[in-house]
Amino acid sequence: MGKLTVTAFTTLDNVAEEPQLWTGPFFSDATAAFNEQVLAAADSMLLGRVTYDGFAASWPSRSGDFTADKFNAMPKYVASTTMDHADWNNSTIIAGDIPGRVRALREQENVIVWGSPTLVKTLMKESLVDEYILLVSPIVLGHGKKMLPEDGTRHTLHIVELELLEGGMLALRMAPAAV
Repeated sequence: MGKLTVTAFTTLDNVAEEPQLWTGPFFSDATAAFNEQVLAAADSMLLGRVTYDGFAASWPSRSGDFTADKFNAMPKYVASTTMDHADWNNSTIIAGDIPGRVRALREQENVIVWGSPTLVKTLMKESLVDEYILLVSPIVLGHGKKMLPEDGTRHTLHIVELELLEGGMLALRMAPAAV
């Protein structure tokens, strides 16, 4: 049995949108090494359509480092009811019964969800997330797409590990709390 891990860059106010615009001052070699460690444990990647579009536009042209090579080689699944094709190599569209398909995938392998806030909210609602790894930057943006739900639904997590990374990001590894 595998597990499903959600990882994302977030701000103190839970914004995950366009991290390339605000993580720079806090990103370090330690951040890159931490992300590589998280990525190394994954067999496949699951992305929402918006995140997939961004990744597919930038990662295929990169190579020669662990992250680029792993991203480009690993199986990728994109949860979307609007896409009709996915051009990035090793990509498969999941269009129908997304929770059911993700549940089956999770039974077979370790799946990583990178960013993808809309998808993450669906996965949380369906209790499909086994682990959350958030890289929190010490910044408040005051606007932007939030990573975690704000619909009044309660999700209790427990911190498994935390580490202050060089550069100032806080790496939080959490798991759903037993109810």
